[in-house]
Amino acid sequence: MKKPLKILISQPTPTSSYSPFHDLEKKHKIKITFNPFVSIEGETVKNIRLKKIHIPKYSALILTSRNAVNHYFRICDEMRITVPNSLKYFCISEAVAYYLQKYIAYRKRKIYSANNNFTELAEMMNKHEKENFLFISSDKIKKDFKVALEKNNVNYDHGPFFKIVPSNLSKININNFQILVFYTPRDIDSLFQNFPDFKQNNIKLAVFGESTLKKAKEIGLEVDIKAPSSEFPSMSMALDSFLKNTKL
Repeated sequence: MKKPLKILISQPTPTSSYSPFHDLEKKHKIKITFNPFVSIEGETVKNIRLKKIHIPKYSALILTSRNAVNHYFRICDEMRITVPNSLKYFCISEAVAYYLQKYIAYRKRKIYSANNNFTELAEMMNKHEKENFLFISSDKIKKDFKVALEKNNVNYDHGPFFKIVPSNLSKININNFQILVFYTPRDIDSLFQNFPDFKQNNIKLAVFGESTLKKAKEIGLEVDIKAPSSEFPSMSMALDSFLKNTKL
């Protein structure tokens, strides 16, 4: 009996039983393994102070992930800083905005959210030119985010409150998989840090986003599956089409 096709996805295992990836497994009789290629490390209070980030001076936050929300409030708690009720929150999406409820009385705060579009968010910030923004993120900000902020003359400082570091993948036999799925350029960095002698050979590669595609091409990897696109807005849809039309 032929062994099922194996796919490795560089994301945590979905918590919902309704994940489209579960449907893919049943439909195509394949085996999907989820394993994050990167992990989050919170920055220390000492390093925040060394970077001379004086949190109370900022009147507004830029938040593009739940990690940013968690680590902002963690640092404030560890520094014994009381978050003022007047603070404004500019969130990349409604999901991030709603997540603030974990820490604040949501309906009593000034919260703005975009439709998962940073350019749209930067345009919102442009209308609040008197605010002093702190961009809570990892140690790196995406280039297109910086461009959007500069274009809209947003007065901001970078708050690197956490780091994205390679996960330990020593328990994974990377050559056991026929398809690898990456969501960020750092996933690909982690691949080569964990497997410096990696050769793609017959392994198919799926990437999500233009920055991940660019990183793969720069390293010389051949990309077989791309998302999002007008035809395949999600990775599960792109994989479904590939599996229907390709024999492995």
